Amino acid sequence: MPTAYITAPVDAAADLARTLVEDRLAACVNRVDCDSVYRWEGAVHEDDEVILLAKSTEEAYPALEARVAERHPYDVPCIERFDEDDVLDAFGAWREDAVER
Repeated sequence: MPTAYITAPVDAAADLARTLVEDRLAACVNRVDCDSVYRWEGAVHEDDEVILLAKSTEEAYPALEARVAERHPYDVPCIERFDEDDVLDAFGAWREDAVER
Protein backbone atom coordinates (compact mmCIF):
# COMPACT_ATOMS: atom_id res chain seq x y z
CA MET A 1 0.00 0.00 0.00
CA PRO A 2 1.55 3.31 -1.02
CA THR A 3 1.71 6.54 0.90
CA ALA A 4 2.56 9.69 -1.04
CA TYR A 5 4.91 12.15 0.67
CA ILE A 6 4.11 15.60 -0.71
CA THR A 7 5.34 19.03 0.35
CA ALA A 8 3.14 22.04 -0.37
CA PRO A 9 2.97 25.72 0.49
CA VAL A 10 0.83 26.49 3.51
CA ASP A 11 -1.85 28.26 1.46
CA ALA A 12 -2.33 25.28 -0.91
CA ALA A 13 -1.99 22.28 1.40
CA ALA A 14 -5.54 22.07 2.75
CA ASP A 15 -7.06 22.26 -0.73
CA LEU A 16 -4.73 19.58 -2.08
CA ALA A 17 -5.46 17.28 0.85
CA ARG A 18 -9.22 17.73 0.60
CA THR A 19 -9.19 17.20 -3.18
CA LEU A 20 -7.37 13.89 -2.85
CA VAL A 21 -9.84 12.59 -0.27
CA GLU A 22 -12.96 13.98 -1.98
CA ASP A 23 -11.87 12.45 -5.30
CA ARG A 24 -11.25 9.14 -3.49
CA LEU A 25 -7.61 9.03 -4.53
CA ALA A 26 -6.56 8.92 -0.87
CA ALA A 27 -8.35 7.45 2.12
CA CYS A 28 -6.72 9.99 4.44
CA VAL A 29 -4.20 12.81 4.19
CA ASN A 30 -2.22 13.90 7.24
CA ARG A 31 -0.99 17.50 7.25
CA VAL A 32 2.20 18.26 9.18
CA ASP A 33 3.68 21.76 9.38
CA CYS A 34 7.40 21.97 8.60
CA ASP A 35 10.23 24.38 7.87
CA SER A 36 11.99 23.61 4.59
CA VAL A 37 15.44 24.63 3.39
CA TYR A 38 16.09 23.98 -0.30
CA ARG A 39 18.01 25.13 -3.34
CA TRP A 40 15.99 26.56 -6.21
CA GLU A 41 17.34 28.36 -9.28
CA GLY A 42 20.79 28.72 -7.72
CA ALA A 43 19.70 30.22 -4.39
CA VAL A 44 19.01 28.71 -0.98
CA HIS A 45 15.49 29.34 0.31
CA GLU A 46 13.75 28.78 3.66
CA ASP A 47 9.98 28.52 3.74
CA ASP A 48 7.14 27.26 5.86
CA GLU A 49 5.54 24.29 4.14
CA VAL A 50 3.18 21.45 4.93
CA ILE A 51 4.00 17.78 4.54
CA LEU A 52 1.06 15.81 3.18
CA LEU A 53 1.04 12.07 3.83
CA ALA A 54 -1.61 10.69 1.49
CA LYS A 55 -2.67 7.08 2.10
CA SER A 56 -3.65 5.54 -1.23
CA THR A 57 -3.81 2.18 -3.00
CA GLU A 58 -1.70 0.57 -5.69
CA GLU A 59 -4.48 1.10 -8.24
CA ALA A 60 -5.17 4.75 -7.36
CA TYR A 61 -1.60 5.95 -6.89
CA PRO A 62 -0.90 6.93 -10.53
CA ALA A 63 -4.06 9.08 -10.62
CA LEU A 64 -3.17 10.60 -7.23
CA GLU A 65 0.29 11.54 -8.49
CA ALA A 66 -1.18 13.05 -11.65
CA ARG A 67 -3.79 15.04 -9.70
CA VAL A 68 -1.17 16.48 -7.34
CA ALA A 69 1.09 17.44 -10.27
CA GLU A 70 -1.89 19.08 -12.01
CA ARG A 71 -3.11 21.12 -9.00
CA HIS A 72 0.16 21.84 -7.19
CA PRO A 73 1.38 25.46 -7.42
CA TYR A 74 5.09 24.54 -7.67
CA ASP A 75 6.78 24.00 -11.03
CA VAL A 76 8.51 20.92 -9.59
CA PRO A 77 6.45 19.54 -6.70
CA CYS A 78 7.90 17.01 -4.27
CA ILE A 79 5.87 13.82 -4.73
CA GLU A 80 7.54 10.73 -3.31
CA ARG A 81 6.12 7.26 -2.92
CA PHE A 82 6.60 5.09 0.15
CA ASP A 83 5.38 1.49 0.03
CA GLU A 84 4.28 -0.15 3.26
CA ASP A 85 4.77 -3.88 3.46
CA ASP A 86 3.23 -4.24 6.89
CA VAL A 87 0.06 -2.42 7.93
CA LEU A 88 -2.60 -3.37 10.45
CA ASP A 89 -5.12 -5.57 8.60
CA ALA A 90 -8.08 -3.45 9.69
CA PHE A 91 -6.34 -0.26 8.53
CA GLY A 92 -5.47 -1.82 5.17
CA ALA A 93 -9.07 -2.93 4.65
CA TRP A 94 -10.37 0.54 5.55
CA ARG A 95 -7.91 2.16 3.13
CA GLU A 96 -8.95 -0.16 0.30
CA ASP A 97 -12.62 0.58 0.97
CA ALA A 98 -12.15 4.36 1.19
CA VAL A 99 -10.25 4.68 -2.10
CA GLU A 100 -11.85 4.01 -5.48
CA ARG A 101 -9.91 2.79 -8.54
